[in-house]
Amino acid sequence: MKTKRERVSRWAVVGAWALAATFGVAGTAAAVPPPPPNPSDSEISSSQTQANAKANEVGQLTNQLAQAETRLSDLADQVELKEEQANKALVDQQTAEDAASQAQADADAARRESDAAAQQIEVARKQLDDFIAGSFQQGSTMGSISAYLTSRSPQDLLARAQLLSSVSGSQLNALQLMEQAQTDKSNKDAAARAALEVAQQKQAAAEAAKRTADAARAAAVQAQQSQAAQNATLEADKNSVEQQLYAAQQRVAGLQGQRQRYQDWLAQKQREDEQRAQQAALTASKGGGGGGAAPPPSGSTSSLIDRVIARAMSQLGVTYAWGGGNAYGPTRGIHDGGVADAYGDYRKIGFDCSGLMIYAYGGVVSLPHYSGYQYTAGRHVPLSQMRRGDLLFWGSSDIHHVALYLGNGMMIEAPESGMVVRVTPVRYGDILPYATRLVG
Repeated sequence: MKTKRERVSRWAVVGAWALAATFGVAGTAAAVPPPPPNPSDSEISSSQTQANAKANEVGQLTNQLAQAETRLSDLADQVELKEEQANKALVDQQTAEDAASQAQADADAARRESDAAAQQIEVARKQLDDFIAGSFQQGSTMGSISAYLTSRSPQDLLARAQLLSSVSGSQLNALQLMEQAQTDKSNKDAAARAALEVAQQKQAAAEAAKRTADAARAAAVQAQQSQAAQNATLEADKNSVEQQLYAAQQRVAGLQGQRQRYQDWLAQKQREDEQRAQQAALTASKGGGGGGAAPPPSGSTSSLIDRVIARAMSQLGVTYAWGGGNAYGPTRGIHDGGVADAYGDYRKIGFDCSGLMIYAYGGVVSLPHYSGYQYTAGRHVPLSQMRRGDLLFWGSSDIHHVALYLGNGMMIEAPESGMVVRVTPVRYGDILPYATRLVG
C-alpha cells in the first residue's frame, strides 16, 4: 500500500503532465510520468495461488457449516419431539395419579361398607341368639314344647305356634340377607383393592416414564446447545477465512490493477510519443511555433471501483441500523414500527443495505436511499457478466435488499437488524437476474 506522501507525489506528477499536455509544452517537459509498478508474472501467480487456497478453505468450511447446520436442525427437531414426549408423560402421570386417587377412594368406601355390614350382622346375630335363648327358656319350637303346654286353649296353642314360627323365621331370613350383603360388600372391597393396586402400578410406571422423558429432553437440549456452540465456532472460522480470502483477492486484484495501469501507461506513452512526433513534424513544417494540445488522460474505471470497494470495506463490522447511512458515513437509524424497532435500530448508529451503497459510491455517483431506485440508477447487466463494483439485488416481487459485488463470488452487505456489515459469498436464492453497473 502506498503512503500518503507517495500518493500525493504521484498525483502531482500526473497533474504536471496533464497541464503540460493541455498547454502543448514541447520537448522533455511534456514527457509522460514515470511508469507505475509493474508486478511480475510470478508475483501475480503466487498471489492468485494464495487466493485459491483461501477460496478452497472457505469452501470446505462452508460445507462443514452446512452439515453442522443440518445437524443443528435435526437436533432442534429432536428437542421438539422430546419436549412433546415429556408433555405426554406429564399428562399420563397426572391421569394415573387421578386414577389412583379415585381407586383409593373407592377402596376406602368399599371397606367402610364391608365393615358396616359386619357390624350389622353381629348385632342381628346377637339379637337372634337372645331370642333363641329366651325361646328355649320359655319353651318353643326352637328347643322346647313348654310354650305349647302352657297354652290355655287349642286356639291359644295355634296362635302361639304361629307367632314363634313367624318371629324365628323372620330373624333367620334377615340374618341370611345380611350375610349375603356382607359377602357382596367383601367382594366389592376386594375388587376395589385390586383396582387400587393396578392404578398404583400405572402411577409408578407413569412417574418412571416422566423421569425418562425429562432425562431424554435434557439430553436433547444439551446436544442442541453443544452443536450450536460448534456452529458458532465454525461460523467464526469461516468469517475469519473469508476476510483472509478477500484480502488475498484484493492483493491479486491490486497486482492485476498495477499491471493494467502499467499497460495503460505504456499505451499512453505510445500515444504521447506519436503526438510528440506529429507536433515536431508540424513545427518543422511551419518553421516552429506552438501546436495542438494533447488530450488529458481519462479517469480509470478500475481505480474508481477500487475506491468504491475500499470505502465499503472500511465499514466492516459497523452495526446495522435501518434507515442509517449517507455519503459521509453511518448515521442514526429511524423507526419502522416493526422489526427494526424491536432491535432498537432507531437508537443505533450504522447502515442499512442501501445506506451502505450510498456511502460506498459517495463522491462517484449520487444514489437514493431506497434499493428499488438504486436498481434503476445504472445500466443492467446479466449476472453472468457481473463485475467488481456492480450492485446486486434481491426480491421476487419487490426489491428488498442490495449488496456490492467484490468479485470472485463475494459481496459486502449490511444484512439485517441485529447484525453488522460483513463480507459473504453471493446468495443466489431470490436474487434478481440482472446487476446494476454504475461505473464503466
